[in-house]
Amino acid sequence: MIESLINPKRDTKGPWKMFFIGLLYASLSLLLVKWFFSGDSVLYEYSGMIVITFCVMFSLPFMYFIIKREEKEDEETEGFFKVWKVHKDALYAFMWLFLGFIVAFSFWHIILQDANLLNAQIETYCAINSPGSFENCVSTYSFSGNMVETTGSAIKTIRFFSILQNNIYVMIFTLIFSLIFGAGAIFVLAWNASVIAAAIGIFSKYNVSQIPLGLARYMIHGFPEIAAYFLTALAGGMFGVDVLRNKINGKKSLRVLEHVVVLLFLSILILIFAAIVEVYFTPILF
Repeated sequence: MIESLINPKRDTKGPWKMFFIGLLYASLSLLLVKWFFSGDSVLYEYSGMIVITFCVMFSLPFMYFIIKREEKEDEETEGFFKVWKVHKDALYAFMWLFLGFIVAFSFWHIILQDANLLNAQIETYCAINSPGSFENCVSTYSFSGNMVETTGSAIKTIRFFSILQNNIYVMIFTLIFSLIFGAGAIFVLAWNASVIAAAIGIFSKYNVSQIPLGLARYMIHGFPEIAAYFLTALAGGMFGVDVLRNKINGKKSLRVLEHVVVLLFLSILILIFAAIVEVYFTPILF
């Protein structure tokens, strides 16, 4: 019923509107899991993944519509340097949707005071940043900024390549998802939004007033990373739609393939920039 009330063709005209759609879908995902699964001792143990499942189901119509629209525009576009002009509105729409996810996930996660709602995300964050207990993660990555203490030049270099390697891996995973299932890359993107929301909860010590600071902390480098993933998802989705429509045949398909390569190249450059910001600039500010 919700997908009938919210029309993708109407609501994607104006990328900023996707922020409110992201707020709605992420909020519904968390609240539905809280209301309907909190009494189930088995399913509630998997709340983190169920939340993402709901969010993906809500978002699929928008994701599919945008990818299909961009592939049509690709067929009519000439010139290597027009790729950004053609696809910037789609990128902006994805970014607003992602920001809506993060704000809603962060807000409700803190308001409901239920760590189980994003349990898988918290475990992922702790495994990456501080292998150990959840309490240690909260202590290490608190506002006091203890994580900056061990940042020698050699350690920063190692961390840079580690982060870049992980980001490239996520990019490849996003590309594979979008190739196999077109709009399926929304799973990777919703998952990353929820992990960032869990990190914001840890950073803010579950204080709602600290959400803006937490957003600033993680989105300085997070926005470029997610932009790269969205470009990758867009490239994979466009290529998949083109395969189904044109069977890799003719000038139109070659043009789409050219744009796909450009988008992937831009994604790699953005990920390198994001890793530099995360390692060398964000610790200075926080």
